[in-house]
Amino acid sequence: MAEKQPCRRDGAGLLPFVTASATLAFYTLRCRPRLLTWGATQDEYSRAYPGDALVPDPDGTSTMATDLPAPPERVWPWLTQMGYDRGGWYSWDWLDHYGHPSADRIAPEWQDLEEGQRLKASRDGRSWFTVALLEPNRTLVLRSGLDLFGGRSFDPLTEPLPRAWLDGIWGFHLRPAPFGESRLVVRTRGRGHPRWLTRPFDLTLGEPAHFIMQTRQFHNLRTRVGAET
Repeated sequence: MAEKQPCRRDGAGLLPFVTASATLAFYTLRCRPRLLTWGATQDEYSRAYPGDALVPDPDGTSTMATDLPAPPERVWPWLTQMGYDRGGWYSWDWLDHYGHPSADRIAPEWQDLEEGQRLKASRDGRSWFTVALLEPNRTLVLRSGLDLFGGRSFDPLTEPLPRAWLDGIWGFHLRPAPFGESRLVVRTRGRGHPRWLTRPFDLTLGEPAHFIMQTRQFHNLRTRVGAET
């Protein structure tokens, strides 16, 4: 009969667990805070903004910012024409605009915007943002409720909450900057139910995806605004 091999006690079996734990800790403590406050000063991510009260107890929030080479009144038209069937979102078009290029010009026909208006986020119209707050040349807050099982948007103010849902805001806040430029601060706040489902999804997919899309939008807005000068 073959001799039994002694059990290994060198801890090699713990290596994958230790590696995964260290990676998670590094992301949580070092990377994630930077992603959620990309480009923003301490004052910018610490202060309250119009629209924050629409999601009073968020599960997650982010504040990102950038400089744009034009005053707010010249940046504002680019923001007001956002929407799937309007000027697009100026981000990675193959991800959020079905591959159609976002607008590279100011279109007068897309400049009418008012609170309560829906901006399509998908080709079939099942997903949308609602204009929740609007102050020309200063503040644009979009709100979106998503029925996770139904795969469609819903209005958190008028419709019953689905079994599983996400509700959040995407706020654009323009302020004048020195030398005739603009400071654009983008604030997001979101919550969801059930939390055991929505929170892990947001941490592993939602927040990284927002960072990728938002930084691309900053770049493309900067390019478009700068091309007018």
